[in-house]
Formats: sequence, C-alpha cells, structure tokens
Amino acid sequence: MNSALLIIFAFLLMSIALGVRARKGKEMDLEQWSVGGRGFGSIFVFILMAGEIYTTFTFLGGSGWAYGKGGPTYYIISYSAVAYIMSYFLLPKVWKYAKQHHLLSQSDFFVSKYNSPYLGIFVSLVGVLGMIPYFITQLKGLGLIVSQASYGSISPNAAIWIGAIAVTIYVMISGIHGSAWTAVVKDFLILAVVLFLGIYLPIHYYGGIQPMFEAINAKSPGFLALPETGQSASWFISTVLLTSLGFYMWPHTFGSSYSAKNANVFRKNAIIMPLYSLVLLFVFFVGFAAILKVPGLTGSDTDLALLEISKATFDPWMIGIIGGAGVLTALVPGSLILMSSATLLSKNIFKVVNKKASDRQVEAAAKILVPVVALITVYFTINGGDTIVALLLMGYSLVTQLFPAFVFSLLKHNFVTKYGAFAGIATGVFTVAYVTLSNHTVGTLVPFLPQPVQDLNVGIIAMIVNLFFLVTVSLVTRPFMAAREAGMELDS
Repeated sequence: MNSALLIIFAFLLMSIALGVRARKGKEMDLEQWSVGGRGFGSIFVFILMAGEIYTTFTFLGGSGWAYGKGGPTYYIISYSAVAYIMSYFLLPKVWKYAKQHHLLSQSDFFVSKYNSPYLGIFVSLVGVLGMIPYFITQLKGLGLIVSQASYGSISPNAAIWIGAIAVTIYVMISGIHGSAWTAVVKDFLILAVVLFLGIYLPIHYYGGIQPMFEAINAKSPGFLALPETGQSASWFISTVLLTSLGFYMWPHTFGSSYSAKNANVFRKNAIIMPLYSLVLLFVFFVGFAAILKVPGLTGSDTDLALLEISKATFDPWMIGIIGGAGVLTALVPGSLILMSSATLLSKNIFKVVNKKASDRQVEAAAKILVPVVALITVYFTINGGDTIVALLLMGYSLVTQLFPAFVFSLLKHNFVTKYGAFAGIATGVFTVAYVTLSNHTVGTLVPFLPQPVQDLNVGIIAMIVNLFFLVTVSLVTRPFMAAREAGMELDS
C-alpha cells in the first residue's frame, strides 16, 4: 500500500470519527438531526454554505472545464457571486418564516406557504430528483480522486462504495452536526491545497500566470474567450442566471439555512462569500496549467486534469494530501444531500401518506431512508457516464423550477395559488426532462431563431414555460379559491 493511499484513508477515517463524535451530548430528534436545533452561529453556517462552493464539482469539474472548455468556465465563478447577493435579501426571510412555523425541510416551506401537503409531496420529489445528479457528481468525483491518487490501487467503483458507506454511517448517527464538523476540516484543507496548486503549477511550468495564458493562447487562439456559437455570450448569461436562481433551491442548501441562530448570520455571510469564491480562480489555473503539460484528455477524462498534472509533478505523499482534500469535498455535500433527501421523503411524503405516524416514526423513517438513497445513487453513479459539470447542470435545471413559486411566496400579497405553483413546477420539470432525455438544445428545437437565442441554456426555456403556466393557472383558479375561502368563512 503506497503512502498516498494511507493518507487518503487517514482523512476518510478522520471524517467518520468527526461525524460520529459530533453527536456527543445531543438528543438527536429530527430537528436536532436535520437543522442542528437552529443553533448554528455565523462560522458554522458560513462553513456549511461554503461547502456548496468547494465540492468535487469545483475541485475536479472546474479544473476539468478549464482544461476542456476554456472561456466558458468562468460562469462557475460568476453565478455564485450573484447568488450570494440574492441571499442577503432572501435567506433572512426564509429563516424567520421557518423559525416561526417550526419548519424542518424545504418542502415544509412550500406546504406552509401554499397550504397544500400534496404540493409538498411534489416539491419533495422534484428536490430528490434534482439532488440525485448532484450526489452522483460527488461520488463520481470521489471515485476518480481515490483511484487516481492511489495510483490505481483502488478502483473507482470500490472507492465509490467506500465513500458512500462512510458518509451513510455518520449521517445516520449525527445528521447535520457531523456534516458541519467535517466541513471545518475540509474548508481549511481544500483552501490550502487549491491555493498552493493554483500558484505553484503556473509558476513551475510557465514562470507565472500571465506566461501560462500567453502560451495557451499561442497554441489555441481564442480558446480562453467565449466562442461565437454554442457556449457563447448568451449561453453564459443564461447559465449564470439559471444557476444563481437555483443556488439556494437545492433542498440541502435551503434546509441548511434553517440551522442559523439568527437572520443576521446570512447578511454577514453574503458580504464575505463573494470574496471567498474568488479562490475558485486558482482551481481554474490548475486546469489551464494542465492543457499543455498533460495533453490528450477528452470527454469525461477532462475531469482528471487536476489529478494528472499533480501526479506528474509531486511525490506520492503530496498526492495523498491532495486526494484527501478531494475526498472531503465529496463527503461534506454528499452528507447534506443524503440527510435532506431522507428528511424530505420521511417528513413530506411518508408523514403525509401515513397521517397517524408519530414524530418518532418519522425520525426513524428518515434514518432508514439514508442508506436507501445512498444505494440508489451508487447504482446510477457506477452506471452513468456524463461529465461532472454536465450532471450538475441537469440537476440545476430541475431545482431551479422551484424558484418562481418560492419567490412569489415571499410577497406580502401572493397571487399565486397552489394549483398555479404545481402547474408551473410540473411543466418546467417536464420541459427539462424532455429536452435532457431527447438530447435537444434550444437550437435544435427552434433552429429558425437567431443564434443568440439558440444558444440559451435550456433551463431558461423551461423557466419561461414554468412562469407562463404558473401565472395563467393562478389567474384562472384565484376566483375559485377566493369563493371557496369565503364560503368556508360563512360556514364557520
């Protein structure tokens, strides 16, 4: 067994130990398990939210896109900054409402706002359906990291199983507390690794960052800019819009906002987080540095750019540290996704279907569902083949369909009805599913439109369809619901 593999397993065992120890001294009911008893301060909430920046998506996918796509990669750093600005205004309102109504999941929010447990079931299904591709990206990345960093000693599939078992153990035992404590170690480690690689590799191979870009541009003119068609400026803008709107629509991110002590936590984080996300530039620098030094990576193999150039540069012990950091980038968001999926399925589906279920039974169901969700995700991870970024964009397109109904619900006088919310989400999700499964783009659907329109992210088209049905159905059903409410008041 090489030194790299020993170091990787040390980090893995440490994450399990931290996750299990986080339970100490806590009565782990569903509220404590899923939202930490709403007692997390600024630092823990910051770390949990930051966990959404530094996942395997950015560690491998970001560097992989820099290697394979060039200029379009910068959408990754753009959408997070827009999302953080939005969070300054949105998340305090979400937190206050959640605390007032004792909400535990994202679906609880929709159930309460629209007075419809069945809408909650549908939102739960959409959320879980969107999170599965996200969890797949984490396990897929973990498999690549461990396999490559161990120099082939462990296969990607074996690494996926090991990671899934580890995260399942500490999620079942400690819930969000385990995720938070593991995230503390992960954030410090990943920052150190990313900053080191992003500065050292361009200097080592090119003499600096500017000479690196000059060498790439000389070899492939225009690669560092947005192309005129395909991932063009209109694709860039629409993708940034889509992903920024969907950033806090992930059920695990939305739910983690419930864990804060007070609303000011989010305002403080919104100021700091855009600066923190600038560190993503150093992830891109690693991918750019690999273009001329480890050429020939194509398709999904571009996700290996960071690991391949690291293996060509450093000794095994350093690869072990890089691999250990990568493993933690998969485990932290993976644990939040597992916990949120299980909470949605138990509280917003099992509880609604089985109305007599006690709180203890709902809590037990949530923990039982953790390994079930993990097994389903492992199956699709092993049998899937898309690149990490492509998988995540598909998940974003799905969860972003929740945004219109969500943002209208924050209005003092919300005209959207539960039927309108359902119709909008359903048609948006159907549009995403149809286009994704049929491999269509906006260009193939409407080839007669101007090129900038053809290049739009298909999730935006789904959003337009969503808004049309949300508004239309709400306007049609609003009088009916108003008359029904008036009749109920007369009867009472």
